[in-house]
Amino acid sequence: MKREDKNAIIDQLTEEINQAKHFYITDIGGLDAGDTVALRRICFKEDVKLLVVKNTLLKKALERARGDYEELYPVLNGPTSVMITDTGNKPARMIQSFRKNHDKPELKGAYVEECVYVGANLIDTLISVKSREELLADVIALLQSPMLNVIAQLNSGKQILAGVVKTLSDR
Repeated sequence: MKREDKNAIIDQLTEEINQAKHFYITDIGGLDAGDTVALRRICFKEDVKLLVVKNTLLKKALERARGDYEELYPVLNGPTSVMITDTGNKPARMIQSFRKNHDKPELKGAYVEECVYVGANLIDTLISVKSREELLADVIALLQSPMLNVIAQLNSGKQILAGVVKTLSDR
């Protein structure tokens, strides 16, 4: 491969990483053609971009990209693919679901919600990571809870007071 071609690939990868909110580094080596096509279909359906890359080109792209990805450099060995997504836990769910019938893809590392995760044992942690929108919804629900309790108490008090007034009027 010519140097110009390599630089073009590195530039494209750098742009993809800069635009990505989240990305996973995985190993899909060893999947046969049919399984690879099935994985690609699932990725396409779930709006996850799957790229098979060379480790040296990915490392150079990570070095050029905005952000500190130095912790991911040690996982760049063997067959490598990158899953790029806007939803942080979607690739982790896909990987776990796909691994029920296959031995790959294997998680090497991930950059999710501005944190670096390294190791296949963190797949359950990545599945439980909530997006910013989900966290905001949880905070709003927590803030609404006391108000809803007060309103419910006032409504129940209104019923009790009406019952007392009716009883007194009957006497």
